[in-house]
Amino acid sequence: MGSLKIRFLGGTREVGRSALSVRTEKTHVLLDYGVMLDHEPGFPMHVPPKEVDAVILGHSHLDHSGAIPIFHIQGNKPVYTNKLTAELGQLLISDFIHLASYYLPYEYLELRTMMRNIRHLEYGVQETIGDISFQLLNAGHIPGSAQVLIEAEGKRILYTGDFNLIDTRLLEGAEMDYGDLDAVIMESTYANEDHPDRTELEKHFVEDVNDVVERGGTVLVPAFSIGRAQEILCILDAYHFEHPVYVDGMAREASRVMMNYPKFLRDHKAFMNAIRSANWVEGWRDRRRATKTPCVIISPAGMLKGGPASFYVSKIGKKANNAIFLVSFQIPGTPGRELLEKGVCLIDGKVKKVKARVAHFDFSSHCGAKELKEAVKRINGKAKFFVMHGAEGNCEYLSKWIRDEAGFEAVAPKPGDTFEV
Repeated sequence: MGSLKIRFLGGTREVGRSALSVRTEKTHVLLDYGVMLDHEPGFPMHVPPKEVDAVILGHSHLDHSGAIPIFHIQGNKPVYTNKLTAELGQLLISDFIHLASYYLPYEYLELRTMMRNIRHLEYGVQETIGDISFQLLNAGHIPGSAQVLIEAEGKRILYTGDFNLIDTRLLEGAEMDYGDLDAVIMESTYANEDHPDRTELEKHFVEDVNDVVERGGTVLVPAFSIGRAQEILCILDAYHFEHPVYVDGMAREASRVMMNYPKFLRDHKAFMNAIRSANWVEGWRDRRRATKTPCVIISPAGMLKGGPASFYVSKIGKKANNAIFLVSFQIPGTPGRELLEKGVCLIDGKVKKVKARVAHFDFSSHCGAKELKEAVKRINGKAKFFVMHGAEGNCEYLSKWIRDEAGFEAVAPKPGDTFEV
């Protein structure tokens, strides 16, 4: 038996630029290779492309996928993922190039090369690269999201990526049938907080939306294009919301892509009903009409960093009978967080107090603290845990809990740390 080495290249003690290297004597694969979305993009630690045999991508979000085209500047590295993740990733990376190309080491050409090198892999199908074999399992995070289960050198390693155990309107919760494991690399985004009960949260959200719209107001729901926007659509439809719902920005494209992949959704029929009952914003005339209509507008960006949502805020924020309901996590420093904490936003080019009602609904697509701990308890074998993808001390907090309460070995790696399994 040779040794199996795991090296942490990014996403350690932070949220962003998730990237790991897994290597045997003969084979070297990367799990995710994402970017950090700050004022200028941050990248994981560099890996010479010629040393890499393949990249395995868990899901389409840029903090997991956004740096993969670097491996296609000169090379043709295979990228293993499912078809839906590939299409959604293309959508996000393409938009990213459009917005941030000045800072990026790659262009559309490299993205096209990357897309040509995608190897499609369905959930539960065993694939082999050199002496490493692996499979993708549903992660319940966003449509197409996957955990990666790796077998090499007689060892079994699970990389959860971003995952969620609970069923939502859009998705079934993560699959947790792994068998015995030697190592688990897991996220800790919400290690220190629980999410509210989903059913209660949905009811509360729909009641509040109805309340505003029935009094003649407009509700803006800034939402991530992939996953959250569709989840909100499905919730409104499930509760037979009777007023107009508009969908704008990249959420339209992403929804169109998802329509073609029924098997990744929990209830394709319910999804299609929700899609059919919505109005698609096709241009500025629709946008202006929507702001003057008692309705719900679902639009990216989820943290109000750009996208049509920033236009809507400046119109909808001016009136006290309107509302802005944030349904995504708001990273410190983003306009969404400013709005939530200080009640201010950019209106007509100036930072002003928002008159509309502002509220936050925690529709997370990650495990909360309770689910993270439950996931740990469901692991079989003498696994060693590596905790990543958590900010503000959450990686350290969860690894301490795993050691003290669950009795497994656990560490919160630092960038560049290498471990042998």
